[in-house]
Amino acid sequence: MKFVDYYKILEVSKDASQAEIKKAYRKLARKYHPDVNPGDKNAERKFKEINEANEVLSNSENRAKYDEYGKDWQHAEAFEKAKQEQAQYQRRQKTHESFGDEDFSDFFSSMFGGSSGGRRTSMKFRGQDLNAELELPLEEVYKTHKRTLTVNGKNIRLTIPAGVKNGQVIKIKNHGAEGINGGPRGDLHIRFSIQNKTKFRRDGANLYATVKLDLYKALLGGEILVKTFDGQVKLNVKPETPNGTQVKLKGKGFPVYKKEGQYGDLFITFEVELPKNLSSREKKLVEELQKLRS
Repeated sequence: MKFVDYYKILEVSKDASQAEIKKAYRKLARKYHPDVNPGDKNAERKFKEINEANEVLSNSENRAKYDEYGKDWQHAEAFEKAKQEQAQYQRRQKTHESFGDEDFSDFFSSMFGGSSGGRRTSMKFRGQDLNAELELPLEEVYKTHKRTLTVNGKNIRLTIPAGVKNGQVIKIKNHGAEGINGGPRGDLHIRFSIQNKTKFRRDGANLYATVKLDLYKALLGGEILVKTFDGQVKLNVKPETPNGTQVKLKGKGFPVYKKEGQYGDLFITFEVELPKNLSSREKKLVEELQKLRS
């Protein structure tokens, strides 16, 4: 999460032409494109960095700001205005002009002070926001828990609420980059990447699962054990349950984000399995059933 060299990312020199930057971008974008590297998180991160670098360096105006101000290039306009005001102030000092606070613009006064005695203060700028991605398995966000993150060498104790969604971003104030000239720090934005390797499909606070049901239980009904996210429950199957039947287990889904004690529902879809490798006796019984039904 430190400052990244855009030229280094695109593998070009600082005096590279726009044509060279464009060529390098296309080459690297093809190499690290998600379609070429399915499921590769490192390639996905690299692809994002390449696009970010190209957005800055392919724009001549942004590139000039980046070359002069580095990581603070987005504050370039404020810096330029500050330099102009400072130059104006210095010119007046050289001509020994005498003026009071009314001769200063509000912006100039906030930077250098409004007295003619030469007292100066520096313009303060808020630090840049930082972005990070935190990868967690689905099981870990079923309950609220604490986690320690290391950002720029500092440990941050973070409480992760139950029910955090994939792609959700939370903001931690004053944990971004340091401000300029004593300005406030930026914020830290954490994006959650939730990895689901369970048998459940998650949609918001609801969960979905498929349960296999043998033919006899589907025909005659009965009681079965169904696995939920935090244990097992008994479920009554109605006689003559068709394949694809869906039942809802209320409150057996996923926690609702920041609503303690509230849960979504679990939707179970029955998949009826036909018996295999029938014995001769079983086949005769099925044939008898067929005759009875016809």
